[in-house]
Amino acid sequence: MWIKYTNEKSWESIKLKHEKFNYASMDDFKSKISEMKLNIPISDNTDVLFDKVAVDSTIFENRFVIQPMEGCDGSSLGAPEELTYRRYKRFAQSGAALIWMEAVALSPEARANPRQLQITKDNVDAYKKLIETIKEEGLRTNGFQPKVIMQATHSGRNSKPNGFPEPIIAHNKPLFEKNAPLDSTCIISDDDLKRFEEKFGEGAKLAQEAGFDGIDIKCCHGYLASELLSAYDRPGEFGGSFENRTRLLVNGVKNANAAVSGDFIVTSRLGIYDGFEYPYGFGVKEGNGIEVDLTEPKKLISILHNELGMNLINITIGNPYVNPHVNRPYDTGVCGFIPDQHPLEGVERMLYCAGEIQKEFPDMTIISSGYSYLRQYAPNVGAALVENGLTSMIGFGRESFAYPEFIQDLKKNGAMNEKKCCITCSKCTELMRMGTVAGCVIRDKEIYVPKYTEAKAKLNK
Repeated sequence: MWIKYTNEKSWESIKLKHEKFNYASMDDFKSKISEMKLNIPISDNTDVLFDKVAVDSTIFENRFVIQPMEGCDGSSLGAPEELTYRRYKRFAQSGAALIWMEAVALSPEARANPRQLQITKDNVDAYKKLIETIKEEGLRTNGFQPKVIMQATHSGRNSKPNGFPEPIIAHNKPLFEKNAPLDSTCIISDDDLKRFEEKFGEGAKLAQEAGFDGIDIKCCHGYLASELLSAYDRPGEFGGSFENRTRLLVNGVKNANAAVSGDFIVTSRLGIYDGFEYPYGFGVKEGNGIEVDLTEPKKLISILHNELGMNLINITIGNPYVNPHVNRPYDTGVCGFIPDQHPLEGVERMLYCAGEIQKEFPDMTIISSGYSYLRQYAPNVGAALVENGLTSMIGFGRESFAYPEFIQDLKKNGAMNEKKCCITCSKCTELMRMGTVAGCVIRDKEIYVPKYTEAKAKLNK
């Protein structure tokens, strides 16, 4: 099982030609999986996805998760605005048991764009109103209130609080910086990292006050906490050894735990494989190229689970800025970038990584990703993974932008509507990269086609 990830072959040696999603039927889809010898299981019965899931004293009404998708549509001071409310009302209507809210910065310099959400003592009431709206909309539409987790972030290398790059990095990475190495003044100090550890406690307290059900100490996709996981050559208390490289995440979780009470959830969206060779990537082994090695990720999750009491974790991989096909397989990439790899291989790799964690920690609730590319067949794959003990809940990102009612349609009709599905064209990401608000240009045309057209025109001037 999963042999290609655990033998001497790397992804470089087994990649297959990229092609767009073109499966007219389930039989066609199964045939392609068989032809490629991929381990993507399929179930004909999706009922298991509507089972309740318990995490400690919290009950999730089903196994569906809306993954964090940034809209870049907050106010200049970080509060939710009109389009933010619109998006989250749509997510609430979806029928998902858990809405994992997009990245919310914990300080001004940590923002990835001038309109990224940021929670503060001064705007916590605006978040209270948003959470109340989400809960009310979910109850009205689906008969239950979805749980909402706030993703607390420091954007690190990708910080653009004023609309232009102001990177705050863990260490220099020639792989990323190439011919334009960042000055050493961009490297965050140990003292500043210690101060940011405390921000996670402050953020957790504000999130609980606002009515969130939990907080995610974000550690994925190359942002600050995630970049530290591969800071093998950084000196001091936050680099070098495994203990040091995981210090910000571990202490952030400890501080969040200490700041909240009751059944408030402290969790993480954790990137367990970056897809870069050592010393630039986490989840790889020195000398083995980009072959997946989950030894350190499993060690880290053991600490989070067994020592810090974390029983829910959201698994992801890759870096959307450098190898986007790894964490979100697609038909078309931003700026037309097409990798020399079949998207179904990318899906299989994502499912493998989450599945290995679920098998290692069967008493944890593991959320897996990578389903949007599968369109209408995603529930069948997700159900099979649940049945085989390879995930507990299934997360959808881009699909939620394009087709927020997909869970309702699945429950009512036994299938998703293929004509409503996300087509993985990457235009939602392109909007974000162009510095405007993000959403689905294809399925939500009234709002986002004008935004896309305007941004393109500005870019071409």
